[in-house]
Amino acid sequence: MKKLLVAVLILISAALFAGTVSVIGPWSGVEMDAFIPVLEAFKAETGIDYTYQTYRAEDLANVLPAQFSAKKSPADVIFMWSSFITSNTKSIVELTEVIDTDAYIPGALDNVTAADGAVYGIAYTAKVKPGFWYRKSFFEAHGLTAPSSWDEFVALLEKIKATPGIKNVIASGNGVGWPLSDVTEHFLIAFGGPELQKDLIEGNTSWTSYAVRNAIGKLVYLIERGYFSEPTEWTTILEQWWNGEYGLYFMGQWITGMVDDSDDLAVFSLPGSRGMVFSIDYAFVPEFAANKTEALELVKFLSGEKGQSIQVSQGGHIATVEVDVSNYPPVDKEIAKLTEGVETVNDLDDSIGGLWQTAFWDQLKLLWVRPERLDDVLMDLEQKMPE
Repeated sequence: MKKLLVAVLILISAALFAGTVSVIGPWSGVEMDAFIPVLEAFKAETGIDYTYQTYRAEDLANVLPAQFSAKKSPADVIFMWSSFITSNTKSIVELTEVIDTDAYIPGALDNVTAADGAVYGIAYTAKVKPGFWYRKSFFEAHGLTAPSSWDEFVALLEKIKATPGIKNVIASGNGVGWPLSDVTEHFLIAFGGPELQKDLIEGNTSWTSYAVRNAIGKLVYLIERGYFSEPTEWTTILEQWWNGEYGLYFMGQWITGMVDDSDDLAVFSLPGSRGMVFSIDYAFVPEFAANKTEALELVKFLSGEKGQSIQVSQGGHIATVEVDVSNYPPVDKEIAKLTEGVETVNDLDDSIGGLWQTAFWDQLKLLWVRPERLDDVLMDLEQKMPE
């Protein structure tokens, strides 16, 4: 009798939440394949079905304002930049009392928290951007080792350059100007410290300052000497790097879920770097969501231990709430070690956002092919910083 009662209650609960929630996220291909198991688990637990479509944040930035003005929304849960969320709170559901804000790691919700303390987004899982990835088998075959100083780093680049069959030393992944931006941020943090990244985000340091020019000047030094390839679509060049056409590839942690054998992966940061970008995927519920009740159930699931445990088990993600370490694949456990003793900082261009972000991407695409234009690039970035 008790078992029957429990079964009936489960059926009633499922019926109450039966419906469909539409989700827009940035992931496609293998990254989407790693997210779908989370949505499937949500469906199994709540009875709420889902639809998922891929939409780049750059495109959403153009679409959503017009939709919101018409009191419409293209989806019920949308993954988007934190800067967009905090700039559009009148069109976004407050989640302060919906999610367990105390369950998050310190600072995870800062970028989606308004001045009055109201929370308007969830911090889903995060990815760190640790540095330059290489195949262990490639390094072992050519007698290469990870560097412990800048001079050793440059020497490593020379050794890779001399390796037969190599097209270029470092693969330059590109899209709209990302992930060139991630490489640039790594140099800013390594040679200017985490403080420089924070000051640039807050507008406390000029892009034409000595600190910025010195840090990016190190990057330009390498570009001028031909160590970086021409910018190429990032998933295409990822395959070429994996096949041995390039020796190194700067990419975020999600790369671990995009290769055939993650056990053959290893990574190193620029020697001496005291900081690392901790890039969180944020999501929100629009006020005009067609299925708001279902959407709130989903964001609770995504911001909880169960939803995030499923995601990190797929590889390439770090939870923003506490999950058992056994959920992580071996390579992600190694990445966690790299974060020990270093300061995590926010993504630079995502934090500033707006028109400046697209200007940053465009200027970096220019810098990669015309490194002698560094001063012009920095002047343009300074002039376009938001007031």
